[in-house]
Amino acid sequence: MFKILISGGGTGGHIFPAVAIGQAVRSKMPDAEILFAGAKGRMEMEKIPQAGFNIIGLPIAGINRKQLWKNLSLPFKLISCFYKARKILRDFKPNVVVGVGGYASAPVLWTAERMNIPCIIQEQNSYPGVTNLSLAKKAKCICVAYEGMEKYFPAEKIILTGNPVRMDISGASSMTEAVGLRKTAATVQRAEALKFYGLSESKKTLLVMGGSLGAGTLNEGMLASIDNILANGYQVLWQTGKIYYERIKKELQEKSLSGLTLLDFIKNMNYAYIVADVIVSRAGALSISELALAGKPAILVPSPNVAENHQWKNAMALVEKNAAIMIEDNAAVARIGSVATELLKDEDKQKELSANILKMAKPNAVNDILKEIFRYV
Repeated sequence: MFKILISGGGTGGHIFPAVAIGQAVRSKMPDAEILFAGAKGRMEMEKIPQAGFNIIGLPIAGINRKQLWKNLSLPFKLISCFYKARKILRDFKPNVVVGVGGYASAPVLWTAERMNIPCIIQEQNSYPGVTNLSLAKKAKCICVAYEGMEKYFPAEKIILTGNPVRMDISGASSMTEAVGLRKTAATVQRAEALKFYGLSESKKTLLVMGGSLGAGTLNEGMLASIDNILANGYQVLWQTGKIYYERIKKELQEKSLSGLTLLDFIKNMNYAYIVADVIVSRAGALSISELALAGKPAILVPSPNVAENHQWKNAMALVEKNAAIMIEDNAAVARIGSVATELLKDEDKQKELSANILKMAKPNAVNDILKEIFRYV
């Protein structure tokens, strides 16, 4: 029986590609045993079981740069993680281990490499994290989403696959609708999705999402502009992130805002992409991969709080091909509302951006990754 261990997490950008890989393995090999390893207390411990997979938590944590005294226990946690990783690998006996990045990926892949278990790295970003950089030499292959990764990884190990996304996302594209029955089905699905979120069929929808943990800049920009957007006859589906939700809900509760659906986290992203006419988003690698498959016009606000400013580079790759609009983070609070309203009015621009971002989609990413995984069956 084929066994695969998938390790990593911390943010949706690591977790959802891991889930996509697990789903794809299960669809191709229903009898395969699939196990995840994540970090205790992180969101993968909730999201992975929700997707129907088993996960084991490791007592791993990153460096606390604000409260340095809390790092005193870090060496002991690392030692414990390596012991636990070895026990997981000995007990489960996987044919292959896949690392998707994040804290938990390091001890599992490092230990697996030293136990001569084949390891595959899936790197989502244009600038790799420290974990994947340190593990690359002994990995069997490295599946990447961007060209030019030879400056970080051994060229002979690199395979350009794109990022795997959740299985239902690619069905959200309005630009891929055909005529006849398929178009009718898409129309019915859109009506169902609008009803699901309590939105109107007669209004255009702005989807705002700052990633799984939220984004302060996007939230502040929407707080400053929500009245004007709604007054122009549009409606908004707004994912705040869990840490911002209660504060924003409190600030808005005194207003009578018809046409606003406020959520801490969007679980059904397929429906969210279907209802969206325009999307405001951070420029994380997974977000961009999903936007390309969904084929929706996007306004990107790159986070400045990432290594080597890689979200800005991600966004510029789209802007240069007229596949998205970018607003710098320091201008977003003042500009989100006006730029979003202008794009919602301009249907020709929407079609242009949609057509161009669709050209950048890699719908076969997860199957290309599976080819590498199944080499070890």
